[in-house]
Order: sequence, then structure tokens, then C-alpha cells
Amino acid sequence: MAKSLFVTATGTDIGKTYVSGLIVKKMREYDLNCGYYKPVLSGAGKIGNKLVPGDCVHVVKTSGLDVDPMACLSYCFEEAVSPHLASKRAGVNISIDKIKSDYKSLSYNYDYMLTEGAGGITCPIIEDKYLMSDLIKDLGLNVVIVADGGLGTINSVLTTVEYIQNRGISIKGIILNNYDKDSFMHKDNFEMVEKMTGIKVVGVVATNDVDLNISKTVLEGLFE
Repeated sequence: MAKSLFVTATGTDIGKTYVSGLIVKKMREYDLNCGYYKPVLSGAGKIGNKLVPGDCVHVVKTSGLDVDPMACLSYCFEEAVSPHLASKRAGVNISIDKIKSDYKSLSYNYDYMLTEGAGGITCPIIEDKYLMSDLIKDLGLNVVIVADGGLGTINSVLTTVEYIQNRGISIKGIILNNYDKDSFMHKDNFEMVEKMTGIKVVGVVATNDVDLNISKTVLEGLFE
């Protein structure tokens, strides 16, 4: 089985997919055999009658993975709503056993596996019965948190960290997206997040960055 890491975020549209693509790309640039898996995706595009999983397409293209994007996920829905609602409206029952099985099967193809969640850490997968945090626990994964570098970052990171730690999930680091190194507020957010959580900001990503500036040692350490 591959060494694994789960990418979560402080909310929806924070940049999980963007950062996931950069992580897998960097891993492979370091000659580390890293794969990618997204258990459930909602908000897929459509060409004719065929769903196009945009998140998976982006990560595969960014990282250079030689796989069909549809092979990187278990469930794909067109409507851009929470997975529990998208599946309900599509008349599909999400099976956690299928997700576990797909994850396990994919993991045997790689030395490292990056798994990307949907929405934030409490995103419902099966109504109020099973959340994204439940899946992380069941898969036994550690997480890295993607947060926006700007206004509201301190509050969103602290509340996300507290929830994750209360669930007994290990946090390997924080990555700040849309980070402006020339902004006094962004720099303060960086410092305050580390001071108030005790968790290292392991990387920052500026808008439209095409590379993640992180050492091989630090990057590998996230998957341990």
C-alpha cells in the first residue's frame, strides 16, 4: 500500500484541486511515484451525455499522470452541490465500501497516494450520517489543510484545525493559497496561523503559480 495524504480545506473553492495538482506534480518531479484519488466529485462538466470530472482532469493534466481522469474517482455528479445532495438528486446511493475498495486498489499502483476531499472537512457524503471527516478516519489518513492567504484566514484555519484535532486526525501541515508575499496582512496571517495552531505552514502558493516551492524532504514527510 502507498504512503498517503488527504487534502482538505477550510471551505469550498479554496483551492484544494489546484494545490493537489501542484503536490502530485512536485512529487513526480522528485521521481516519487505518486497517484491521485478523489472519492466523490460534484459539479462535473458535460460533453454530450458524458460527464467530465474537471477536478480530476486538472490534476492529471498538471501532474502529468498517465491515467484516465475518470479512473481517479469513485462517484461523479453533474450538479455543483454537496455530495450527499448531488447523489440524492441523481438517484445514486454512495457506498463507503466501494470508496474504500477503490482507494485500496489505486494505492497498490503507487508508492504515494494523494487523496482530495470535496468541500470542507465536515462536507456530508451521506446526508447527516457520514461526513468527509468520517472517511478520513476510516481510511486512516493524515491531512494537509489548504487555506486562502487573505482576509478571514486566521478564523477559518483555527476553527478547521480545532475540529480536525477533536476528531483525532493528525494534521501534517497547512498550505496557504492565493498568497501575496508583498502583503503585510498575508505575511501576518502566515505568522499568526503558525503561532496559534502550532502547525507549520509548509508551503505558499501565489495566484496562478505553476510550481510548489517545497523541498523533497518536507514533501515526503507529509505522507508519513
